[in-house]
Amino acid sequence: MMYHRLENSIIDVIKEEQAKLGYCKEEIRLYYPLSSLDHFFGTEADAEEMKKILTGFGAYTKEKLGNVLVSHKGDRFCFHIPEQGAEYVHEHMKPNEFIRELVELVGKHGCTMQQVKDLFLSKGKQVQMEPMDNGEFDLMIRFEGDGEDPYYYCFKDEGCHIIYHRFLPEDYADFGF
Repeated sequence: MMYHRLENSIIDVIKEEQAKLGYCKEEIRLYYPLSSLDHFFGTEADAEEMKKILTGFGAYTKEKLGNVLVSHKGDRFCFHIPEQGAEYVHEHMKPNEFIRELVELVGKHGCTMQQVKDLFLSKGKQVQMEPMDNGEFDLMIRFEGDGEDPYYYCFKDEGCHIIYHRFLPEDYADFGF
């Protein structure tokens, strides 16, 4: 079973958490909806079928993240990552990673959308920017053709600060933004 995309997603979420909150050697629980898991595996599985698909995930992640335990309630899956996972991500995260720069930028009082745009443009990659008018977000930015950072970053100017959420391409498409 190919678990690579799911493992990378979990690592990316832990990186983002550590960029926001700092490192702590701790257990982490991450939750994924069934629809996102179906995207990772190219399936249309129900919860019981997905449970079977994920049977070997803990063994697959053992070297990097430790023995990740998977449980679910309905269509919501919980991935329980042991302390080893938080430690692995901390030890292997580059200090100038883009997500850390983004978190630092939007965490500053007075951050502007132009500063966010400038950060993306400063990376020397092709960038797609689209205004959004759906009540939830004002702007979507993504790096084009970048397998290294496949996410769609959606930003909202809340007046006194900017918030963001990042989506995998398939999940972004599901929302119909």
